[in-house]
Amino acid sequence: MARVEHRKIANIDRGLFLVRYAAAEDEIRPPKVTVAVDPKRKMDVSICGQTFWFMKELFVVLHPNHANAVLSQPGSALVVRATSPGQLIVEVTPSQPDGSSAAIVKIAPLTQGEAISMPKPATEGAVAGSGIRILGHMAGIGDVFVGAEEWLAGPSAPSRIEGIAIEWPEKPNDLNVRYSVNTAKLQASSGRMMDLGIYAGTRGRALPIVGVVVEISGLGASRYEISAEAVFLGSPRLRAAGKRVVLAGPTGREPLVGFRLCMEELNTKPEPAPSPVRSGRSTGHVRVFHSRAQSPSSLAT
Repeated sequence: MARVEHRKIANIDRGLFLVRYAAAEDEIRPPKVTVAVDPKRKMDVSICGQTFWFMKELFVVLHPNHANAVLSQPGSALVVRATSPGQLIVEVTPSQPDGSSAAIVKIAPLTQGEAISMPKPATEGAVAGSGIRILGHMAGIGDVFVGAEEWLAGPSAPSRIEGIAIEWPEKPNDLNVRYSVNTAKLQASSGRMMDLGIYAGTRGRALPIVGVVVEISGLGASRYEISAEAVFLGSPRLRAAGKRVVLAGPTGREPLVGFRLCMEELNTKPEPAPSPVRSGRSTGHVRVFHSRAQSPSSLAT
């Protein structure tokens, strides 16, 4: 009897998944199960042996005793890590020329749970830009989204950031927000101010960001202040606040490995008229200082 192979394609979302060989029709001579990624998406999905549970880079890691992503018997398993939606190819092949090719393979998501956040008490100067969302393109990971006051990479999980885009659907109409980045090598877009929603930086060129500028303007700018933090490789955490913030490492060449942004609403009490500005003195609004510390699915074939 000819060898009969069965193939199924499973769509998976971004996340961590357990691919388990659940059962076989022939338990004496079970078929083998081969797990592969869609060749078009192989840079987005990685496979590892069951004793490995985390990989920072996107490549195939197997158990040291095995050379291929093959499950030989029921009860064996592999872990799949996907940084974006992709497809898995599951092939079942008889172990003998006249053997069975009937098997059950289950794919179940693995999760670490969601942290329970306690509500913050209302205070003056509360974060007004709660609808802000930041897209960051991370080296070896891809696009990641975070919200206001959330770290993009950051002190606990530093990663080279190659580009950002700031979104704020609920932005007041009388407020303008623009931003720019500088990359490790001069590009046409380096230093160019972008409007909300426009990507600034590069993708897939291994050019980390080495500087970020964010500014607000318009009639509503008097009611808000930018609050931003950044971590540059090998440097202390930086914090800046004002109508225009500029963040860069000590030499201006350190890669950005963490970024956090929010907008704070200011008290709108009348202020006294400003005193005349003397020639030669800076009137910038930026304050910069260093801190001291820093559902399961199954495939039946």
